[in-house]
Amino acid sequence: MATKLRALITGGAGFIGSHLSEELLDRGFKVTVIDDLSTGRKENIAHLLKNIHFKFYKNTIMNEPLMARLLRNSDIVYHLAAAVGVKYILENPIQAIITNVTGTEKVIRLADKYHKKMILASTSEIYGKTVDSASRESDDRLVGPTSVNRWSYSNNKALDEFLALAYAKERKLPVVIVRLFNCVGPRQLGRYGMVLPRFIQSALDNRPITVYGDGSQSRTFTYVKDVVWAIATLSLSRKAEGHIFNVGNDHAITINDLARRIKNKTGSHSKIVHISYAKAFGKNAADFEDMGCRIPDITKIKKAIKYHPCYNIDKIIENTINHFSDQRKSHENI
Repeated sequence: MATKLRALITGGAGFIGSHLSEELLDRGFKVTVIDDLSTGRKENIAHLLKNIHFKFYKNTIMNEPLMARLLRNSDIVYHLAAAVGVKYILENPIQAIITNVTGTEKVIRLADKYHKKMILASTSEIYGKTVDSASRESDDRLVGPTSVNRWSYSNNKALDEFLALAYAKERKLPVVIVRLFNCVGPRQLGRYGMVLPRFIQSALDNRPITVYGDGSQSRTFTYVKDVVWAIATLSLSRKAEGHIFNVGNDHAITINDLARRIKNKTGSHSKIVHISYAKAFGKNAADFEDMGCRIPDITKIKKAIKYHPCYNIDKIIENTINHFSDQRKSHENI
């Protein structure tokens, strides 16, 4: 019988990490998760805790002795632990920088020390002030000034990429970088500013669906199952090592249209209202700057692993609405 590959997922109790845990277990991996539950939730992985091939450590990636032991006993590390969400970044600027830079440096250094393959989760924020065309992995970056804290996240993650690629070049560390574009689906929370769950929760409560700005901003949304399939498949590809891949859906929708579709699909009586960024972010508004468009060019990943998103925006909305509705019913029956 073939030996199971051993995966370590940092941030594995988070929204994406919990789905990646399921994907890897389904592929026959042994999965170990470390998460401090600052933004992750134990309930995301509660159904996995009885699986003999799954282990969970409530701890931080800053615990270097523990991380060294976990990495030494793994074959591939999937580094998802990060401070995420515009709202969280604006409200916790110091902790966000420490987590996203210092934490990642520790993981990369230990992966190199023990000669382990690494998958680094990056972000579409890397591209900064993108224009009205799809962003390619080789495109230049255009970000705002250091006085606007919004751009710290983009630069933190860019530094992570620079460091990972430096280790790949100088130390031959097998690294794959995935830039995620608006990954959405069940278990995602609107707490940190994520737009899709925020809209759905408002619609189900018949509260106003609040759009920031004029709503003409266009975004793409990728279902989490498509994302974790891509991450797992890239992690098993030798040809992907040393490369960066956009992971997303290239069909865009405006935020106004997203709000209307969610209202219609929930049968909600909510009103769609628009508020200024100043009102939305309050004292942190000066540290926020929005982009009119963010769309990935997914040519590279299609060629590498025959990636094709299976879920369109309507199916994504329906599945996420069903998840929130089921959660509400289960809470009512407790």
